[in-house]
Amino acid sequence: MLPTLARRAIEAYSDPGDLVLDPMCGIGTTLVESIHAGREAVGTELEPRWATLARANIKHAQDQGARSSAHVIEGDARQLPRLLATRAPVDLILTSPPYACEVADVSTANLVSGVGPIRRVDTTNYSADKTNLGHARGRAYIAAMAEVYEACAAVLKPGGYLVLVTKDMRSGGTLHNLSGDTITLCENLGLNYWQRIIGMLATVRDSEILMRPSFWQTLHARRMRARGERAHVVAHEDVLVFRKPNPPSA
Repeated sequence: MLPTLARRAIEAYSDPGDLVLDPMCGIGTTLVESIHAGREAVGTELEPRWATLARANIKHAQDQGARSSAHVIEGDARQLPRLLATRAPVDLILTSPPYACEVADVSTANLVSGVGPIRRVDTTNYSADKTNLGHARGRAYIAAMAEVYEACAAVLKPGGYLVLVTKDMRSGGTLHNLSGDTITLCENLGLNYWQRIIGMLATVRDSEILMRPSFWQTLHARRMRARGERAHVVAHEDVLVFRKPNPPSA
């Protein structure tokens, strides 16, 4: 998740002093932007190495002047009610879930040399552990994410917001409807589908808007066009906003 996108979401859907949760916090982007914006923050992360980086990034943000506190708890996002027993309910949940397709950082050295895989093996699907949700596909992914969102709903306060940053990615030559699947999962849990925002992956240079899509999506589009197929590169992210209903009044 881009830091600017996280910052905008935090400012739009929470107030200073609120508690912001990222249940799959990775290296801590949501937590860092939260404490810079005067919110308290907590993140859960399954992979120890990402949790270690998140804590280092929090310390760096506080060294830069962020005065709020943030904590990282190592554990499975499907166990949020247990992991956050003393911190729930939370005001805002902001996260970017796995995209249910192959993801990895680019190995710049291999890309330049032309030797070895373009993907950085150590970052492929977030973990070498095959039980990590980054490796889940199809029905297994849907079932696992249903558990994650159910746990999110359990720790979110009534009236609070769940903001999910997703992207429809190409896999096997077709576009996977991740945003549609995510909306269905959250609505089935009783969350209100509140808003959908298109986050453009672009920059402004000399008054011109220039796309900044991911390397992998650009590569997919180029290969498809080389085969004579009509396809455009995915150059945006879907910011899906849900709200937990307030209990009915007497």
